[in-house]
Amino acid sequence: MRHYEPVVDVFYRPEVAAPDSRGNFSKSPTKPRRYVEWLLRSPLASATRLREDFAPLGRDDFLIAHEAAYVDGFFAGHAPHAESNGLCWSPAFAQSVRYTNGSLVAALRAACDRPARIAVSPTSGFHHATPRGGSAFCTFSGQVIASVLLHRERGLCGAWIDLDGHFGNSIGDSRGFVPDLDQAIAVNLDPSGDHATYLAELEGGLARIGELVLARRVHYVAFAHGADSHEEDDLGGQCSTEEWLESSRLVYSAIDRWSQTLGAPVPLALALFGGYRGDDPDFVLRLHGADLAIGLDTLCGTCLGLEP
Repeated sequence: MRHYEPVVDVFYRPEVAAPDSRGNFSKSPTKPRRYVEWLLRSPLASATRLREDFAPLGRDDFLIAHEAAYVDGFFAGHAPHAESNGLCWSPAFAQSVRYTNGSLVAALRAACDRPARIAVSPTSGFHHATPRGGSAFCTFSGQVIASVLLHRERGLCGAWIDLDGHFGNSIGDSRGFVPDLDQAIAVNLDPSGDHATYLAELEGGLARIGELVLARRVHYVAFAHGADSHEEDDLGGQCSTEEWLESSRLVYSAIDRWSQTLGAPVPLALALFGGYRGDDPDFVLRLHGADLAIGLDTLCGTCLGLEP
């Protein structure tokens, strides 16, 4: 029995994407726009429902995971806070960060409101931020903010599956700053190693999450499959193309098994995270699209079968 609808809600509005800056190595600030444009001209277009009904985050939201001096300094454009993420600051970029974080919050809420529909936040720039500053193209700890808001509003606990090519430190670095983070995020699965070792560690982590899901101690799953874990990425390289796609299959097959056992869909929200290909930036988008297609094929029974 299929528990998921063959459509996805994508939480995007134009304010999510920042104007391009030639000074940025990372093109992540423009990736939400480029990914949504790619989706709408791909075979996934018929399964895509754009959602603009979400608000930007405000100062109090960012203070959940960050010191006031950093939050205020960043939005004022003051060094060193405005430079700590390694990206060129501008008022437009600062405003876009309110919306990328708002998109992630909205996706997690929507997944829990309507578990049968996968929710997508086409965003990145979260998992290296710390309470005192940004780092490595990441400005604010969106994962922490979104999950803590869900916990405080609804008493829910989530599991994050972070398959970006770089270790996501923001959740671990925030545990001493956010008093109820342990209750909001039970697991942050971030495999190490590469190739067969990476896949084996992913399988082991999924087994641990599955135990918590079936015990109803984890109420939703958030999955970010960064394209920089692909071996041809400029900054990553753990997996071949087939291994990268197999990672997607392992995650979605596990979620399908848990849903079948529970007799109900496990709420699922997706985000993009990293991906850097100066020679072929569209390959990053195609990888993200192939991941989403595997999710729909596995959970909904579609036959998209996209290749990157």
